[in-house]
Amino acid sequence: MNGKQLKNSILQWAIQGKLVPQDPNDEPASVLLDKIRQEKERLIKEKKIKCDKNASIIYRGEDNSYYEKILATGEVKCIDEEIPFEIPSSWCWARLLNVSIYIQRGKSPKYSPIKKYPVIAQKCNQWAGFSIDKAQFIEPESLSKYSIERILQDEDLMWNSTGLGTLGRMAVYYAKLNPYELAVADSHVTVIRLFKPFMSPLFFYFYFANPTVQSVIEDKSDGSTKQKELSTTTVCNYLVPIPPRNEQTRIISKVTSLLPVIEKYGSQQEKLDKLNRTINEQINKSVLQEAIQGKLVPQIASEGTAQELLEQIKEEKLKLVKEGKLKKSALNDSVIFRGDDNKYYEQIGSEVTEIELPFEIPNSWSLARLNAVCQLTDGLKTIGKQCLLDARFLRGKSSETIAEQGKLVHKGDNIVLVDGENSGEVFIVPQDGYMGSTFKQLWISSSMYEPYVLAFIQFYKETLRNSKKGAAIPHLNKELFYGLIIGIPPLQEQKRIVQKIELSAQLLK
Repeated sequence: MNGKQLKNSILQWAIQGKLVPQDPNDEPASVLLDKIRQEKERLIKEKKIKCDKNASIIYRGEDNSYYEKILATGEVKCIDEEIPFEIPSSWCWARLLNVSIYIQRGKSPKYSPIKKYPVIAQKCNQWAGFSIDKAQFIEPESLSKYSIERILQDEDLMWNSTGLGTLGRMAVYYAKLNPYELAVADSHVTVIRLFKPFMSPLFFYFYFANPTVQSVIEDKSDGSTKQKELSTTTVCNYLVPIPPRNEQTRIISKVTSLLPVIEKYGSQQEKLDKLNRTINEQINKSVLQEAIQGKLVPQIASEGTAQELLEQIKEEKLKLVKEGKLKKSALNDSVIFRGDDNKYYEQIGSEVTEIELPFEIPNSWSLARLNAVCQLTDGLKTIGKQCLLDARFLRGKSSETIAEQGKLVHKGDNIVLVDGENSGEVFIVPQDGYMGSTFKQLWISSSMYEPYVLAFIQFYKETLRNSKKGAAIPHLNKELFYGLIIGIPPLQEQKRIVQKIELSAQLLK
C-alpha cells in the first residue's frame, strides 16, 4: 500500500465513523440538525437569508430504510439508492444545502493588474492545499457590484465546478493565508459556507476529498466531456454524513495528526519502490551483460562453433535480396576476426582496420555487426481493413483503431520504434495489423535464435535511446544500431542463454 492508498483508506474510515470511537455522551447529530433548522428559521424571520423550499429532513424508518421529507410540502420518498455507505446510529444524513448558510458559484470578474483584491480560481484550489499565489486580481472599482455574501469568509469551502482534470478539486479558504484585504471567487468555483459552529468545514473537506465522492463526481456533473460542470443545484443536493459536533472535532484531530505520518510513510515507500525498481533493472542489465559476453552459461564443445551460422545467414540474405524482400545493401557485411597478434580486425572489401571490442568473447563464438543478423524493413503495403498498431495501442493506452491501408505485419513479428523519445524499443506484434508510421519491421535471420538477438538489443536500449538523431522529432540512429558488434554463439548456446535470462527474470518477479 502506497501513501496515497493509505491516506484514502483513512479518509474513508473517517467519513464512515470508523476512525474514532463514538461517545454515548455526545449530543447526537439529529439534535445538531434541529439547532441548525432553528437558526435558519431565525435568520429567515430577520430577512438575513431566504427561505429554502427544498429544505428537508432525512431519517431512518421502522423498516430500516432511509426516507427524505420535504418540509415545505410534506412529501416523503425513500432514498435508499442514494445512500453510499452505512453510518453510526448517532450520525445522520443531510443534503448539503440543509447544513449550509450559503452555496453559490462565483462571478466572472473583470481582471486588473492592480494587486488589491485577489480572485480565487480553479488553480488556487489544489489537493495539496489552498494557494493565494496563483490568484489573479479583480478591477478594484468593480467590487461594488459584489454583494457582501460573495466576499469570501474564513473556512469557506471552495469547490472547482468546471473543467476536465480540475472538476471536483476542493480547498479550504483560510483568511490568514490571504495577505490582501479580501478575496472573491470566479465563476468556475462554488463557494460553500457551512453553519458554524455547528459544522466543521474541515470534516466536510475530508468527506469531499475521499475516493467515494471523487469517483462519482463526473457522473453527477452535466455537459460534454470537455465542459463537465457541477451545477449549484447538484452541489446543494449532495448527501453528506453528519457526525455529532464533538465527534467531528475528534475525527479532525485524528486525521490531522495522521497526515504527517502518512506523508512520511508515502515518501519512504516511494523511495523503497524506486530502489526495488532500480535493483531489478541493474540485476537485469547485469544478466544481459553476462549473456552477451558469454559468461552466463558454460560453453559445450560438442555444440561446435558459430562460424557456420554466419555462412547460413549470408545465404539466407542473398536469397531474400533476390526475392526482393531485403534491399541489396543488406549484403554489405563486414568480416570481424582475431589476428595472429590476438588483436581484432574488421575487413570491409579489401580494407582491413584494427578495432577495439567492448568485451572479450569465448573462442567458440563469432563476431559481426548487428546488420549482419537483422535488418529494418518497411513491411508489405496492403489495402484492406486492419488494426493500426501504433505505440499507444501496443502499450495498452488506447483502443483499437481500424485503418483502410498500410504496411502489414503479422502476429509474432517484431517491429522497432524509430521515431520519438523511446526510439529503439522493440515490440512483438500481438495481432495482424498495419505498422504505425513511427515503426519499422525488424527482420532477424532464421539461422539465429530470435530471443537471443532481442536480448542483445534490449541490453543496448538506453544507448539507442540516448543517441537519437533529430531535434524536432528525434529518431533512431540507424548507423549506431546497425554498427553494434554482436557476439554470436552456437545456436544451442543461444537457446541456453535465453533460458537463463528468462529464469532470472522470473526470480526477480
